[in-house]
Amino acid sequence: MPDEMSRALIRERAGGLRHLEASAYEPSALVIGILGTGDFSRSLARRLVACGCRVVVGSQTPSRSVDLFPEEAEVASQMEAANQADLVFVAVYPEHYSTLVHLKPALAGKALVDVSNGLQIKQEGPSNAQQLADLFPESSVVKGFNTTSAWTLQAGPRDGSRQVLLCSDDQMAKSSVMQLCRRMGFIPVDMGLLSSSLEIENLPLYLFPSWRTPIICTLALFIFFYLYNSVHEVLHPYITGGKNKLYKLPIEIVNVTFPSVALVMLALVYLPGVIAAFLQLWRGTKYTRFPDWLDHWLTRRKQFGLCSFLCAALHAVYSLCLPMRKSARFQLLNKAFEQVKAGNADSWVEADVWRMELYLSVGIMALGLLSLLAVTSLPSVANTVNWREFTFIQSTLGYCALFMGTLHTLIFGWNRAFLAAQYHFGLPPTFLLVLILPLTVLLSRLALFLPCMNHRLRQIRRGWEKSRHIRFTLSSEDCFNGLENVSNV
Repeated sequence: MPDEMSRALIRERAGGLRHLEASAYEPSALVIGILGTGDFSRSLARRLVACGCRVVVGSQTPSRSVDLFPEEAEVASQMEAANQADLVFVAVYPEHYSTLVHLKPALAGKALVDVSNGLQIKQEGPSNAQQLADLFPESSVVKGFNTTSAWTLQAGPRDGSRQVLLCSDDQMAKSSVMQLCRRMGFIPVDMGLLSSSLEIENLPLYLFPSWRTPIICTLALFIFFYLYNSVHEVLHPYITGGKNKLYKLPIEIVNVTFPSVALVMLALVYLPGVIAAFLQLWRGTKYTRFPDWLDHWLTRRKQFGLCSFLCAALHAVYSLCLPMRKSARFQLLNKAFEQVKAGNADSWVEADVWRMELYLSVGIMALGLLSLLAVTSLPSVANTVNWREFTFIQSTLGYCALFMGTLHTLIFGWNRAFLAAQYHFGLPPTFLLVLILPLTVLLSRLALFLPCMNHRLRQIRRGWEKSRHIRFTLSSEDCFNGLENVSNV
């Protein structure tokens, strides 16, 4: 059999694509050029050199830039780098693309990797990569590495930063860049044609797109409960008795507000799944799309849960700090002095002791379960469990966490809901407002476990439709875990 490497795979064209196809067999034969000497260029050069690539950096002032790059990288003029390189990274700002026009003959037929990002999100093109392609029509432009930071290039790929999004109209050039990505330790993701470059360039400019709604909900709930608690604990004593309770605002009011927000946010994690289940039961089919607001809500449940965990963790920290306050010490001393003055040496109240013991125990269990949910939502942890294990933790244990948090709040309230003195200005205590949504979710969940509803819901999710009168019998194997079947929408 003749040696495939002994014959030319592609003819040279105007300084052309000399080694791109050959590089599919011999990556070390590629000469990588970098146009630009900024932070990204230096990090890219270090990473390429560490992978054993031959690197030529093109600079307008080579003598001034040579000390910024590793010794293994050659620093030359832009024209020399363009002539030597087989694949070129264009690491200059888009507004400076016009300064590279004189390199057009040297770059003709070569792959140009555009790593630039825009200054703002663009709804319409052309993208930076498309502008570069218009300036260099005889070159093959590949969009990529713009979502990879200079720090990631220097430190090497890690768990959350391994993917490199690539797109190009030239499949051969894109394949060569993909191979180079793998050699650098990254995972290339083919995003199709160069028309996808606008979407890729917009990705680094989004500011927590999936977190906007959960964060707004968290802040809105915090402001509402903080003001509500301030009216109960600060404003009411001042108006009715002239007592100054402003010292409660920085610690006590915040500490009561955080668990309120945490429990409501946790209920908001599981409420859309319950709504979706009842909606499917009402429609009698799973093939009708959910409303847009419910779709949006379902895809944000992870963020709602993490916001709930943050509030619960802050509540735990604030609670541990309560005895450190001077106000708490003064109150403790005053109570002790009043008991001694009244001649009552024994201040033990059995009901209050049990209430506090149960309150703390249930709260710790709720925080522990919520911590498990938060840790399991991390991609590095979620990848180590199978789908059934992940569903068991996020659904079964998640509802256990919601139940424990609700029980924690009920024990906190104890018998206060029946005391008229707790209704300041006629407003119910805060814990009563907090319990409305979690109890609604838990009771709705229990309703879905009723045999008539659970059986019909499992039928619908396996293809049964009310309008088409499709009938079949579920096997007993489908009943192994009702929690999982009901939770997966």
